[in-house]
Amino acid sequence: MSNNFPAGLIVSVSGIRGLIGQNLFPSEACRFAVALGTYLQGGLILVSRDSRPSGDMLLQAVVAGLRSTGCRVIDIGIASTPTCGLAVRHFNAMGAIQITASHNPSPWNGLKMFDADGAVLSPEQGREVRQLFETGNARYASWDKIGSYESSREPLALHAQTVLKLVDLDLIHSAHFRVLVDANGGAGGELARLLLQQLRCEIIEIGCEPNGHFAHEPEPIPAHLGEIGPQVPSSKAALGFVLDPDADRLALIDERGQCVSEEATLALAVRHRLMQKAGPVVINMSTSKMNEDLAKQFGQICYRSAVGEANVVNGIRKHQAVIGGEGNGGVIDPRVGWVRDPYVGMAFILEYLAKTGQTLSQAVDSLPKYAMLKTKYAVVPEKLQAALTALESRWPEARVDKLDGLRLDWPDRWLHVRPSNTEPVVRAIAEAPTAEQAEQLCRDAAKSLGK
Repeated sequence: MSNNFPAGLIVSVSGIRGLIGQNLFPSEACRFAVALGTYLQGGLILVSRDSRPSGDMLLQAVVAGLRSTGCRVIDIGIASTPTCGLAVRHFNAMGAIQITASHNPSPWNGLKMFDADGAVLSPEQGREVRQLFETGNARYASWDKIGSYESSREPLALHAQTVLKLVDLDLIHSAHFRVLVDANGGAGGELARLLLQQLRCEIIEIGCEPNGHFAHEPEPIPAHLGEIGPQVPSSKAALGFVLDPDADRLALIDERGQCVSEEATLALAVRHRLMQKAGPVVINMSTSKMNEDLAKQFGQICYRSAVGEANVVNGIRKHQAVIGGEGNGGVIDPRVGWVRDPYVGMAFILEYLAKTGQTLSQAVDSLPKYAMLKTKYAVVPEKLQAALTALESRWPEARVDKLDGLRLDWPDRWLHVRPSNTEPVVRAIAEAPTAEQAEQLCRDAAKSLGK
C-alpha cells in the first residue's frame, strides 16, 4: 500500500480529520481503521459517530477495516464522544474509534482513537498508529478469522446513570429547573434529554434530534449563539445548555439570555467539585487562570499540561486530581471517564445553583474576573521558532514555559502561542484583568508572527 495520503488531510497522534470528498475518503477511513486494528492486534473494538451525514458512509469503511484485521466490532450508533469513552470500559474493549470532526463545520469529518481505558490514545500510542497508517503496514486476518459485527445502545443509559450518582438528586429535583438545551442537530441531544428528565427538569429542546443539520456554526462559542441566547429568557428557562456536534463541549446561556464564555463552564465545575472534595486540579496551558485562583481559594494546587485532552488526562492521573479539563467547555471527572464530558458539567452546575439559590448569572459573576482573547494566524512553520524566540526576548521579566509552544506568565496575566493540533494555524491566546490588556498581548504576538 502506498504511504501517500491526500494533501490537506490532517493526520495527528489523535486521529485524522479532513473535508469529505476533497481529502477524506472512505479509503482513508478504512486504512486508518486497519492501522488501529493492526496496532491492537485484533480483539473487541467499539465504533460510534456523531450525526454528520457523512458519518454512516465512514462507519461502514471503518467497520470493514477493523473486521479485516480480525477485530470484533460493537457499533454503539450515534453517541457523544464521552459516551464512547465510557463504553470502552463497560465492554472491556481494547479500544474504540469515534467518527467525528468535533466542532468543525458540516463538510468536515474525522476519526478519533481511544485506548482500553476509554481515554484518547496517548501521544506515544498515537504515533505508532499514525506510522502504521502512513506506511500501510497491516496485519490482515485470514478468510476464516475475519472479525464480527454487532450493535448496542446500552451505553446511553449507562452514561446517564454514572453521572447521576455524582450529585444530590433530591436537591436538584426540589429546584424544578426549566432548562433550554440546544444540541444543534448533533449527537448529544438524546442523552441530554435522558439526563435532564431524570433530574426532573422541564426541558425546552432545540435541535435535539441527531440529524446532522447544524442550524448555527457548530463551535458553541458566544459569537455563534446570538439567535439562541434570547430564547432562554423568552421561554422563561433558568439557563441554557449548548452542545457541539460530538457533545464533548458545554456552553452556557444565563437566565438573561447572555452567552457565557466557554471558559466559565470548567471554572463553575471546578468550584463545585472542590466544594465536594479537596484535591488537585489539572488544566491545559490555554485555559483560564480562574481555575488556578479557585484552586488556591480551596488550598489546592492547579497543575497545567500541554494542550490536548490526552495531556490533561495524563496530568489528572499523575497528580491524582479530583477534576480537570480544558477551557473550551470541557469538564473531565475521572469518576466518569477520561473524556471531556458536558453531562458532568450540566449536573454539577444544576446542583450548585440548587444548593446556593443563585441564578447562573450570579454564579458566573462570583467567579474570578479576567478577560481572554483567542486569536489564530496562518504562519509558515519554518518561521515559527524565530517568532517565538522574538516573543520571549520581548518580555525578559515573564516566566517562560516551553512545554507546548511558548507560554509567558506574569502575576495577573499570560500569553500562550502554539501551533494548533487540529487546524493549520498558530494560536495566540492571552488573558489579563481587562480586555484591553489581553488585546495588547495578542497584538504584540501578531507582530512577532509577522501579522
